[in-house]
Amino acid sequence: MNTLHDTDPAEFITGFLTSFSEELLNSDEDAGAIVDRYHTPDIVQIADGHRMDRDKLIAHTRPVRKNRPEGRLEVHEALVNGDRLAARYTLHVRQRGKQFAMDVHFFGRFAPDGRMRSAHMLTRTLPEAPAEQEGTPA
Repeated sequence: MNTLHDTDPAEFITGFLTSFSEELLNSDEDAGAIVDRYHTPDIVQIADGHRMDRDKLIAHTRPVRKNRPEGRLEVHEALVNGDRLAARYTLHVRQRGKQFAMDVHFFGRFAPDGRMRSAHMLTRTLPEAPAEQEGTPA
């Protein structure tokens, strides 16, 4: 795993989130071991006001593994200051035949070894483009 200062901030957050998801979805390894590779033991993530510590993060992986979503990140901007990373990205998801996109504003802190220590995220589901809506010609 890269550390925060090894690469461009946009590449770092893309690699971090993509690798974490791929390991969860493409492995039968214990979810706790995977979470621990990417997060410090005292991890706290707050997404849209919902707080997740390590145990809640591990529990959150169960439905992710069950639903097997495919995702792609489109990073619009990312900045690093010390151990902090701020990014704005769009997460494009395909799951069970449905597609949607989420706008994400991410503010995180990372340990020197590249693991996430904390994160605050604000998200919103983006409206479908007219050409993507069912029954609408492209």
